[in-house]
Amino acid sequence: MTTAKNNRKPTNKKPAKKAAASGNSSFWGGFWSVGWKLALVTTAVLAVYCIYLDQIIARKFEGQKWYLPAQIFSRSMALYPGAPVSHGQFIDELKLLGYRKVANPRQIGEFSASSSRVELWRRPFLHPEGQQPAQQVMVSFDVNGVASVERLSDHRQLAVFHLEPVLLDRIVTGDGEDRLFVPTKEIPETVVEGLILTEDRSFYEHYGINPLAIVRAAMVNLSAGRTVQGGSTLTQQLAKNFFLSSERSLIRKIREALMAVIIDARYSKQEILEAYLNEVYMGQDHNRAIHGMGLASQFYFGRPIGELTVAQQALLVAEIKGPSYYNPWRYPQRAQERRDLVLRLMMEGNKINVDQYKVAVSSPLGLRNAARPVHQKLPAFFARVKQELRDRYGDALLKQSGIKVYTTLDPLAQEAAEKAVSATLKSLDSKNSGLQAGMVVTERYTYGIAAMVGDRNPGYDGYDRAEEIRRPIGSLVKPFVYATALAQGTKYNLFTPLKDEPITLKNEQGQTWSPKNDDRQFSGQVPLLTALTNSMNVPTVNLGMAIGLDAIATTLRQSGWSESVPAYPSMLLGAVNGSPLMVAQIYQTLANNGHYRQLNAVTAVLDKDNQPLQVSYLPQSEAIDPAVNYLVQYALTQVVQSGTAAKLGAAFPGVTLAGKTGTSNDQRDSWFAGFDERNVAAIWVGRDDNGKTGLYGSSGAMAIYRNFLNERAPLSLRLPPVNGVVQGYFDRDTGIARQRDCRAVVAAPALADSYHPADNCGDSSPWWKRMFGG
Repeated sequence: MTTAKNNRKPTNKKPAKKAAASGNSSFWGGFWSVGWKLALVTTAVLAVYCIYLDQIIARKFEGQKWYLPAQIFSRSMALYPGAPVSHGQFIDELKLLGYRKVANPRQIGEFSASSSRVELWRRPFLHPEGQQPAQQVMVSFDVNGVASVERLSDHRQLAVFHLEPVLLDRIVTGDGEDRLFVPTKEIPETVVEGLILTEDRSFYEHYGINPLAIVRAAMVNLSAGRTVQGGSTLTQQLAKNFFLSSERSLIRKIREALMAVIIDARYSKQEILEAYLNEVYMGQDHNRAIHGMGLASQFYFGRPIGELTVAQQALLVAEIKGPSYYNPWRYPQRAQERRDLVLRLMMEGNKINVDQYKVAVSSPLGLRNAARPVHQKLPAFFARVKQELRDRYGDALLKQSGIKVYTTLDPLAQEAAEKAVSATLKSLDSKNSGLQAGMVVTERYTYGIAAMVGDRNPGYDGYDRAEEIRRPIGSLVKPFVYATALAQGTKYNLFTPLKDEPITLKNEQGQTWSPKNDDRQFSGQVPLLTALTNSMNVPTVNLGMAIGLDAIATTLRQSGWSESVPAYPSMLLGAVNGSPLMVAQIYQTLANNGHYRQLNAVTAVLDKDNQPLQVSYLPQSEAIDPAVNYLVQYALTQVVQSGTAAKLGAAFPGVTLAGKTGTSNDQRDSWFAGFDERNVAAIWVGRDDNGKTGLYGSSGAMAIYRNFLNERAPLSLRLPPVNGVVQGYFDRDTGIARQRDCRAVVAAPALADSYHPADNCGDSSPWWKRMFGG
């Protein structure tokens, strides 16, 4: 028994060891079996996920990287011999465009000026007719405007020379991101070098991520107890900005790293840099996020990035660290310290020399004037532009990326109009508060809308009184009554007597209507020119009834009046509802020798590839015979010289201006329309509730025009001879055509076909002349 027990002990232990070994082997075998399968699955999932990420990245990089907002440009100032542009206006335009005044222009973006000449080194720019190269010119001026434009490279006289247009605004999409794409080749090398030295020194060596930088940043942050340094490469930052949120999590960081590796494998360093330089967040302009170096240069300095100094370029790089924290307007000391750090790194990296460093660190920040916005608040004009784009190009146009819209806006005319409206209404507030205004200014020779103001607060985006109001235009209709009469040259000339006697008619309601002159007096009869010059009501009504309401309505419609004209006698005194834009259209016709062409706000649109979009031409026709129109223009100059607008003429002695005042019933609406050699303007002043203003056309709307011309010095109107017009002489009392040497005659232009002065001053010839056939 004992032996048997002893013999069983060892036999029990040996199988146990084998079982343990067998169990271990089985465990590790199972672990390895599961592990490699799990690793295989993980690798497969990671590979699939990387393929998924790769597709996302490819779509972004090889398709449309960004939605580029539609760019809205002003008109491009055209200079040519005889152009109505003054020396002062040209210099103001250069300053608005950010050109620098120097003693001797040595590089693009600079100009010098003497009393009658300006030497300019113009920037290259994209014009609707093609790319315009950089060019150095000498522009000479005389009393009439531009005298000559000489290209200095070969001393050739240029037929026409354009300045680049002002970028007015960009129509930003719902994401609130604003950017201006600039190719890497147009970004200064010092910006790129400063960026790499400051943000990612091993950019050209790593493969999207920099493990050493990540470890170094982690150690620094652990020792500081907070995040003070980042380890992300430029490629990682690009991946985050392009595809990821700003959420701080391990999963997001892993995804960011994977995408960075894929981006680096797929694309060249130059492509990555270009994407980064145009994507990086550079600050906030109210509700707009500023992205990219190109737009940041305009935002901080008001000029293209290629014209920045080394110090300004360094500040752009400095802002990447934290645009809010280093906001140069709010925290200039912080911004300068960060800028100087970037400059020091550039010097230590041998990207700039010691002398450049010393000059740069001693330079001011050189910021643009923060009071001058980088995008214009032009609610009335932009509303007109958007409507015209929809009408002429279709609703989908503004949804396209990268389009460029060239408009007719003159930034200096707009600024002058805004100042004039605001200042005039403010001065009128003491006697008459609650007034509002609408104003439209056009270019006389191009038919473009140069300025629009729709509210006494020009930047207010609300009811647009420049286009949306419909108010009686008062006496502004009278020149078209007289134009219709003067077209009947055998019956009417500028000195034809008109009845100034009481008249009673039926109005549109069938009630009797007895128009009266403003002074409530009747003079029996007055010359046609006097009736128009002094805006007399009764002679105008008598004339209008004689020539016919339908004929006058036809003249208005042919001149561009776009809405119905009531065929009632009251229309002769302006019972026709319109807006400043509608008035500007018909006075544009008067200012352009009777030629009608539809006013426009958009001149051209280029697509994302800078190709022009095709569009139908705007309608145009001859509305008023040029010879007849000349007589009306002459009469309107007399309105300013000695008539209802005489105060305007007195304010600008020696300058020929044309214009017409207008006042509706009970002085509810004050109107003025007029023009000089360069611009046509139409202005309304009144109340939104249609209450009485106590203002005439001369005391309300004309005051705005006078202030407009104070801001924008007028160019004297030129009235060159027109075919079919001769110098006439008329009897002062009867209006009968006479010869020059007759007694009691007055001189005025006349239609050649109907001007037949009587021989012998209308007297009978002596008997001896009659005998010999004299």
